[in-house]
Amino acid sequence: MSFSRMIMAALAGAGAMFLLDPRAGRRRRALIRDKAVRYQNEAAGVMDDLSNRTEDLKNRTGGMVAETKSRFKDEPVSDHVLEERVRAEIGRWIKNAGAIEVRAQDGDIFLHGPVLAKDVDQLLTKVQSVRGVNRVENRLQMHEHAGNIPGLQTSNRYEDS
Repeated sequence: MSFSRMIMAALAGAGAMFLLDPRAGRRRRALIRDKAVRYQNEAAGVMDDLSNRTEDLKNRTGGMVAETKSRFKDEPVSDHVLEERVRAEIGRWIKNAGAIEVRAQDGDIFLHGPVLAKDVDQLLTKVQSVRGVNRVENRLQMHEHAGNIPGLQTSNRYEDS
């Protein structure tokens, strides 16, 4: 028997002794089994995460392609759709978006409601950039501070600066 085979046999024997020990063998086997299950679960989690990221990337790419295609089409947009687009854009940029009333008429947007003065320029720029908007008419009531104006009150999750 070669030396390397003797070493391998000795290691195998030591491993068997380690796992089959009458006192601690059961506990050692349980630890090994638990670690194997944990690693299997972690690998499944990584695969799920990878699958989710792949799906997200596919959806984002599809959305970008659709958005790019639609920019080259010169189709009229209904007033209702345009209002919803503008509301969505306002919601991305203004804390009190629900207080702003949006009305569309033939591509023109009319904005009503209370807004902080510091938000007006950005708000108008963002609304004007919405696809389908021809003109924005500012009928907003500007305020320096939220004060006691109900439409400008924000929840605790926002900082009021």
